Amino acid sequence: MTSEEAKTIDITPNQDGGVLKEVLKEGHADEVPMIGDTVFVHYTGTLLDGTKFDSSRDRGEQFSFELGRGSVIKGWDMGVPTMKKGELAKFTIRSEYAYGKPGSPPDIPPDATLVFEIELFEFHGEDLSENKDKSIIRRKIKSGTGYSSPNDGARVVVNLKGMDSTGRVFDQRENLEFEIGEGSNVNIIPGIEHALTKFKNEEHSRLFFKSDQAWGSKGFKEFGIGENSDIVYEVELKSFEKAKETWQLNGKEKLEQSELYKNKGTEFFKLGKYESALKKYNKIVEFLQNEVYDLDEEKSCAAKLQLAANLNVAACHLKLKNYRQAVEACQKSLELDANSEKGLFRMAQAYFGLSEFDEAIKYFSKVVEINPDNKEANHFAALSKQKVKEAHEKEKALYSKMISAISK
Repeated sequence: MTSEEAKTIDITPNQDGGVLKEVLKEGHADEVPMIGDTVFVHYTGTLLDGTKFDSSRDRGEQFSFELGRGSVIKGWDMGVPTMKKGELAKFTIRSEYAYGKPGSPPDIPPDATLVFEIELFEFHGEDLSENKDKSIIRRKIKSGTGYSSPNDGARVVVNLKGMDSTGRVFDQRENLEFEIGEGSNVNIIPGIEHALTKFKNEEHSRLFFKSDQAWGSKGFKEFGIGENSDIVYEVELKSFEKAKETWQLNGKEKLEQSELYKNKGTEFFKLGKYESALKKYNKIVEFLQNEVYDLDEEKSCAAKLQLAANLNVAACHLKLKNYRQAVEACQKSLELDANSEKGLFRMAQAYFGLSEFDEAIKYFSKVVEINPDNKEANHFAALSKQKVKEAHEKEKALYSKMISAISK
């Protein structure tokens, strides 16, 4: 065996010699890209006779793509995952792992074996966060099967392992079963629940969570997680059973399901799990907002559930200090019942939280009109008026100071 042959390895799964790799420059890290990662490379492609047909270096711009998505030839999807950051390698790729018998005219002839020099500069996982702020990153260890993913309310069975920034394993459980939306009952962070709605069956992935997607500023003493700690979880989705979607339920079933969501939401609210409660109450709004009922009993039940759901959504947002969202939920509740004491009071609380005290006074006053004995509304109405007075006095003092400075 020559030294050249010794340096060349066959990276095809069945060792058929279809993709041969030769490392030209070693990488400087141990980690390699995973399926679904976005990778950044430079490359030069030639035919066996040395004819160059493409080069990112000539364009002066790195080429990026997602591994394992079929966006590049098979030989690349096989070869790049074997590379380390900073590595430069040569891949000799037979036609069945490239462009096949047709080739890619006019530059690549039929049934052509191609040679690529590829240099890997960077790679990172898939951003699963709702706001695309990289607070949840997925790196697939093993792709899942099928086309379906768990939805909110789905019953899932998972294996998981949680690690802190030092690599310490703080949580390891197998065949854990829970319902998405109720993971907090078994110490599952919302970030994992959100990520699972992107998983396919039997997928095994490593998930990187910023602290705000884990336990945030509170940390979690039971697992020894300090405040504002980023964490990593390896999660394997063993199986799942999807919950019925809205369109799969008839009107009566939506009422029954909404009642269940209301009770579950109330349980979460009492436990201080406001994010989980919010999800349950929002499902009621989603189920009933466009549903039309003919029977008076069902109409009445739907109206009561919608009013309670919007009021409870507002209460959750107030607890979470999401005051603008609380205003929106209160507006919906007051559209259903303009004289709802709770709706008016929570609207006033939301405006108070936003420091919009004139609006707060208006709504606290409406509460007092409906119920003069509401001591809390009276108290906050007076406090709001004091805040307005203080703001006016501050403005007056500032204005006087400006006039005094101008007249000198």
